[in-house]
Amino acid sequence: MSDPLVVFTPSGKRGHFPVGTPILTAARQLGVDLDSVCGGRGICSKCQITPGVGEFSKHGVTVAPDALSKWNSVEQRYKDKRGLIDGRRLGCQATVQGDVVVDVPPESQVHKQVVRKAASARPITMDPATRLYFVEVVEPDMHEPSGDLERLKRALKKQWGLTDLFADLTVMRKLQTALRKGQWSVTVAVHSALHDDRPRIIDVWPGYFEGPLYGLAIDLGSTTIAAHLCSLTDGDVVASSGVMNPQIRFGEDLMSRVSYAMMNPGGDAEMTAAVRASINGLTEAIATDAMIDPKDIVECVFVCNPVMHHLLLGIDPVELGQAPFALATSEAVELPAAELDLNSMHDSARIFLLPCIAGHVGADAAAVALSEAPDQSDELVLVVDVGTNAEILLGNTTKVLACSSPTGPAFEGAQISSGQRAAPGAIERIEIDPTTKEPRFQVIGCDLWSDDPAFAAATAQTGITGICGSGIIEAVAEMRMAGLLDPSGLIGSAAQTGTERSIPDGRTHSYLIYDGTDQDGPRITVTQGDIRAIQLAKSALYAGARLLMDEMGVDTVDKVTLAGAFGAHISPKHAMVLGMIPDATLENVTSAGNAAGHGARIALCNRTQRAGISKTVRAIEKVETAIEPKFQEHFVNANAIPHATDPFPHLATIAPLPDVNFNTGSGGEGGGRRRRRRA
Repeated sequence: MSDPLVVFTPSGKRGHFPVGTPILTAARQLGVDLDSVCGGRGICSKCQITPGVGEFSKHGVTVAPDALSKWNSVEQRYKDKRGLIDGRRLGCQATVQGDVVVDVPPESQVHKQVVRKAASARPITMDPATRLYFVEVVEPDMHEPSGDLERLKRALKKQWGLTDLFADLTVMRKLQTALRKGQWSVTVAVHSALHDDRPRIIDVWPGYFEGPLYGLAIDLGSTTIAAHLCSLTDGDVVASSGVMNPQIRFGEDLMSRVSYAMMNPGGDAEMTAAVRASINGLTEAIATDAMIDPKDIVECVFVCNPVMHHLLLGIDPVELGQAPFALATSEAVELPAAELDLNSMHDSARIFLLPCIAGHVGADAAAVALSEAPDQSDELVLVVDVGTNAEILLGNTTKVLACSSPTGPAFEGAQISSGQRAAPGAIERIEIDPTTKEPRFQVIGCDLWSDDPAFAAATAQTGITGICGSGIIEAVAEMRMAGLLDPSGLIGSAAQTGTERSIPDGRTHSYLIYDGTDQDGPRITVTQGDIRAIQLAKSALYAGARLLMDEMGVDTVDKVTLAGAFGAHISPKHAMVLGMIPDATLENVTSAGNAAGHGARIALCNRTQRAGISKTVRAIEKVETAIEPKFQEHFVNANAIPHATDPFPHLATIAPLPDVNFNTGSGGEGGGRRRRRRA
């Protein structure tokens, strides 16, 4: 008679095992994804399983009620102490007694999936580089002398199959105390690095320690630094935070910072020190928000553009400021946090930087590719990561193209007269009545519109403080739809537009959104200078996309995905009215949220994906906007709102734009349309 058959679901793996074999042992031998930190000692309870009873025709097996060993005291103790769902068993305690079908629930899987709560529901499969292992170590023996570290390594090899381990001095300093306090049982954190690096023991705790350990996924942008603190157990984001990049004082755009490094000896080191200090502060702040010890943060993944990449690593970015825009390295980088002076996290924390694609297309674009996977799409998809330096991907399963475009900080509220970062009190949405030309708006922190009688009371605490990036996008687009702005981007006068909200502003005009001066508040306007700043930013964005479309040999795309923390808040309709993106049906224009940040989370939580993105990056074709002759032509044509030459047929059906022209050439208040002829 053959040994009982054990079938695991959902994997479908099966095998015959002798009576008395623990389910956890059977799972390991079959390669089933069943978690365990304690190695089957009944301590961690991560190996929970659900046995089936009855006939399973699909698997050709009938399971009797006594197919597993009886419920035991270890399981009862755990249920009394922490609770155990009815029907669940511990895989290390339940042994095979007969044919059985065993389900491994998602929370018991090592490589569990975390579903992304955003427009793109691509899950993250958990396979972190740093994991905890509980081991029992042989006590020292005078007759067989050996060091505690050597005996720990032997225990890890015997009990977990871990070999060629490395431990630095910080671990050796803690090891002897931990072993004796834990009565020769300890939990160790092992970091299995990318490629062929030796696995590292980075920390040790006496007895059983279940964590959790944490990692940071950081999107290091030109204007802002956004961080997500994630549990390395289940991938959950336990806190998110962000700060302005302090390097902005050296220059608002990347080339300004490269110029600063060129013109000021030691300028690169100055910018490196500033951003590292900011990251240390952000690490401490986000740990405080989550009420954890920052020393529990053992990993950090960075995504950033090439200039930020070099300055973070302490590499002079001067070569990125001139053709051929050579990177110091385009490969992924892995190193100790201490080497970057990032001392707010764990003393042995490890840093991983995703690979760069090209001299002007960085690891942030690689992260977007990892998050949105255009290479796996049958449709032609345009992915635009909107920021100070926009990353643009265009592709499908055939090929993927990439470029970057220097949009500047206007989309993030910088260089805008009433602009501010997205914070409570900032105008984020606006509508302008095309007949009365009167605005109404929403501010961050309040769901009410400004024409609601309860709005004043609801915003009394935050006030109305300015206008953020998404707000200025909607304001300019609404002005165009309401006939306050002509296709060239010129704001009309009160006589031309029919509203006293068009106010003189030097030789030009501004549009008044809100006047709070009678209550010591701000006067929020959209000036002609604001319009020009937005035109320059959106023209660079559209020109980059159009360049990729030329390279692909197409005039239209199937789908447009707006990415970036800012891109998540852009209205697709307003983006199209402005001419930020190519014409498409609105249902095919979606937001992916902070795709670069999500890509960083994927790399943080799954070490296999780190190797995968390196392979993907090598297959992406790079287009360098700085040396492409047609970029300037596309840029000039894109200055018009929405565009000087490209048709927008889908847009015309949902938002017909008024045919107005305020360039009278006279500077007067009349509505004439003839240009003044030069003498």
